Amino acid sequence: MCIRDSTHIVTKINITIPPEMAGYRLDKALAELCPSYSRGRLQQWIRDGYVLVNQTTSRAKNKVQGGENIEIATQITTEVAWQAQKLPLNILYEDEDLLIINKAAGVVVHPGAGNPDKTLVNALLHHAPELEQIPRAGIIHRIDKDTSGLLVVARSLTAHADLVQKLQQRKFIRKYEAIVHGVMVAGSTIDAPIGRHPTQRVRMAVVENGKPAITHYRIIERYRNYTHISVKLETGRTHQIRVHMAYKRYPLLGDPVYGGRRIHKFKNFNRQALHAASLGLDHPNSGEFMQWTAALPDDILKLLEELKQDKQEHA
Repeated sequence: MCIRDSTHIVTKINITIPPEMAGYRLDKALAELCPSYSRGRLQQWIRDGYVLVNQTTSRAKNKVQGGENIEIATQITTEVAWQAQKLPLNILYEDEDLLIINKAAGVVVHPGAGNPDKTLVNALLHHAPELEQIPRAGIIHRIDKDTSGLLVVARSLTAHADLVQKLQQRKFIRKYEAIVHGVMVAGSTIDAPIGRHPTQRVRMAVVENGKPAITHYRIIERYRNYTHISVKLETGRTHQIRVHMAYKRYPLLGDPVYGGRRIHKFKNFNRQALHAASLGLDHPNSGEFMQWTAALPDDILKLLEELKQDKQEHA
């Protein structure tokens, strides 16, 4: 069944693997059973956890036995042209190979359902029209709409290929600052795989058959009911910091998805307290190691001031 609107198609497919396909790889079986979709797209859906085999996620290379129930539930973005728009763009560094952007909280990275324009991509296409020829407009890694801070954009196909490979090889240095619920005793490392939530498909979760995910964190400052931490990503899974901190029962302050029923009293702070503060990488052309930092934005600075004042009042 397909439900169409102007920006995406919501696809729901239920099929059963026939007995004669016993021994097929899962992706090969699905490619034959769903000829409307490429094998590459089906593989991506499997990796993203949108394909359930007998109500559980699987891998593209896993062999089917025949008789399995397959459920596919995903969204396909339609081919809508991304338009250049003159919008504010905070560029920290720029050369012919890359751009380093300090994204403001509230800015969506890519156009999509519900956000057809006024995104970071629209602003980038206005500033650098050549990005139209680069996959995903050159953006190598994304940060959430309500997360502020640094990301890198490739300006050429050569730079794009190099940066994607380095990201996959975990050669980027990415450090964040966050404020979490609870008073931590010490910093630590979280090594817990992340995948699609088994029942809430729009969320991520720590799941046994998820992709490897490693997060290092240390304490910057403890407050009365909160902790200001520095976080270093070793891997880059979707919502990794938010999922890992919630898994350890220290969800991010203001996180509407993973914060559970926790509420806070800071009425003027309406997002997750997360900022991509530092980014380091080897330049795709020169090979020189380069690093950039972005100061905490005003809303987080004001939040920290309130936390400091609250701590002093109750000392």
